Amino acid sequence: MKQIYDYTRDHMQKALEALESNLSVLRTGRANPGMLKKITIEYYGTTMPLDQVAGVTTPDARTLLITPWDRGALNLIEKAIRDSDLGLNPNNKGDAIFIQVPTLTEERRKDLVKNAKAYAEEGRVSVRNIRKKALEEIKKLEKTTGEDEIKRAQEEVQKITDEFIKRVDEVLAKKEHDILN
Repeated sequence: MKQIYDYTRDHMQKALEALESNLSVLRTGRANPGMLKKITIEYYGTTMPLDQVAGVTTPDARTLLITPWDRGALNLIEKAIRDSDLGLNPNNKGDAIFIQVPTLTEERRKDLVKNAKAYAEEGRVSVRNIRKKALEEIKKLEKTTGEDEIKRAQEEVQKITDEFIKRVDEVLAKKEHDILN
């Protein structure tokens, strides 16, 4: 049973980390290097994440500074950011790219909250699917394990599931607060 509990916790933790990764890309009105996490650049024939071809820093609350390791990548980085769905306008200064993060409109904030809720629901669904797999594994042990032990195991898996659903809700609440304030 311990293996099933460990499997359940481990996979639910990965689902929570995936949710946090997805939410980190959503813009909150403040500059955050994580906003550019999903930007990829076609660099020397290979698609690479932005953080592998440049350093991304935040000199202040509204500015992102992108300093490529190779100046030849400046135009590629600028194009990738412009073509993304982030709505950011990069300024190429010759050796670095500056991005002023605009303040969010009320309509954009509502859209971001809606996206955050959709990501959270995906996280909840992942957690429930992991619970389902764990319960199936417990059911397989029904022939070799007592009924009371099966019942306890099912309750333990449900407790773990409730814990992770609560954590998903907490992550969502924090992100909603960041977006709306």
